[in-house]
Amino acid sequence: MQTAEDRELLQSIRQDPQTGLPRLLEQYGGLLHGVVRHILPDERDVEECLADVLVQCWRQAQALARKDGCLKAWLIVTARNKAIDQYRRQRRDVTAPLPEDFELLAGELEAAGPSEAEEVIAQLVEELPPPDREIFLRRYYGLQSSREIARALGMEEHNVNVRLSRGRARLKQQFVQRFGKEYGHGKCV
Repeated sequence: MQTAEDRELLQSIRQDPQTGLPRLLEQYGGLLHGVVRHILPDERDVEECLADVLVQCWRQAQALARKDGCLKAWLIVTARNKAIDQYRRQRRDVTAPLPEDFELLAGELEAAGPSEAEEVIAQLVEELPPPDREIFLRRYYGLQSSREIARALGMEEHNVNVRLSRGRARLKQQFVQRFGKEYGHGKCV
């Protein structure tokens, strides 16, 4: 659920991006930088990726304001996905140019942003109680290992793994309740 502050921030981005986007960075920049930095080691790549996230947020600001979803969750998912996409593009061995129609399709898919299911999962993670929320954010969005999480939070690695396991089961149950049984098969969560 969006906070009043996030609604006002999205309104500011829509009306005056020159003011709204710096405010967004002030509020969420550290978090987004941490998510992206864990995936992309080069600081120039991190800055480029964060710029892509800001552009995506600016493009989606009106739709985000109408959705009443969690802005923070949307930003985390978008930053993570953009960083992973950039990482994959950098690692891809391109020996022949891609056909023009493929590049147009890739641009359309990238502009689509996170799916509704991804946004719901991110919102469910945001609703987890501490420290489970922090564990999930570090593991699945920050891509940290259980050992790194345990060290950062002063916990035993086994306890982190147990919380992840129980949390995945709880998230899957909540996800199925929201979306119905057709998404409950396989490993969607």
